[in-house]
Amino acid sequence: MKIGITIFISVHAIIHLFGFFKAFGIAEFKAISNPISKTFGLIWLLAFVLFIATIMLLLYAFDYWWATAIIALIVSQFLIFNNWSDAKFGTIANIIILLAAIIAYSTIQFTNKVQEEREQIHENAKHIPQKIVTEASILNLPKTVQKWLINSGVIGKQTIFNVHLVQELQLKMKEDQKEWNTATADQYFTIQPPAFNWKINMQMNPFINIIGRDKFENGNGEMSIKMFSLIPIANASNDQKVNEASLQRYLAEIIWFPTAALSPYITWEPIDSQSAKATMSFQGTEGSGIFHFDNNGEFVQFTAMRFKEVGDKAPTLWTVSSTKIEARNGIKIPVECEAKWTLENQDWTWLKLKLTDIKYNLTEIPMPHKG
Repeated sequence: MKIGITIFISVHAIIHLFGFFKAFGIAEFKAISNPISKTFGLIWLLAFVLFIATIMLLLYAFDYWWATAIIALIVSQFLIFNNWSDAKFGTIANIIILLAAIIAYSTIQFTNKVQEEREQIHENAKHIPQKIVTEASILNLPKTVQKWLINSGVIGKQTIFNVHLVQELQLKMKEDQKEWNTATADQYFTIQPPAFNWKINMQMNPFINIIGRDKFENGNGEMSIKMFSLIPIANASNDQKVNEASLQRYLAEIIWFPTAALSPYITWEPIDSQSAKATMSFQGTEGSGIFHFDNNGEFVQFTAMRFKEVGDKAPTLWTVSSTKIEARNGIKIPVECEAKWTLENQDWTWLKLKLTDIKYNLTEIPMPHKG
């Protein structure tokens, strides 16, 4: 989409340059039948320069290119009104560029909102004192959970108090969907108190972009998905099912920051030598799931009965499986995962995830990933 709009603005800019050429006798511009004065020729040149400036800002990923575009459009539309009989169809081009500028503005507003939310949860958590994880500190956990923490390499390390990670995703939005949609996402977590803020950018096709944000804070979950950062597609909040599902997601994702297993809001129950049930309770919201490990203490999968949709009457079995484990920042974690729902007629794998970056215990929050 970025390449397409760049080419489109370039062509539109060149047309304005010919208005300048005609005014100063440099070249013919038969699209405008009336003479163009040198004063108006300079205005045609101004429009060209503004559109070129817009292109340069867009190519260099300057967030506020849309502002220059709108100024260029005002100048361009003024020229079109003054040559309406010949140039009226240029209004269509200006409308297309205006829509692109509005989408860019909406994207900036959405990203800034996400950053403000992250700064708030960061502020809430940054004064929590940290400790060193010792073998003594994990003795009250089930043996299989102890084995997982020892295997992951957290013994002797500081407890993790916040996390920022970046993901590459493949998703299927419907059960009968054949092709995967690709997306990028980034996520910010705090551990005391438990919270996350996840932003996704997905290109559905060459023309349609989807942006979304999920968050869990103060025991409440919330989801917002928009087309072009502008048109709401789905919103969910102030719902106990959303709260519980968001909490269970947080619980599953502690596999990326294992020291959270020691948090006071999580209680553990042994099931057998390779699995343990975790129940998380925070500010009136409670949920649970089962962590499964192999003989070496490596994470295999997390299973939970979880609500798939707000309107569901009953929860569905949800499974997050590890497909690749690597050491990051000295801690062994799953870097590739898959998620599936066990439906009545099939197991629907709807997500494949690859962790491309993860950082712990940040003093400053990175800006949300642009994708």
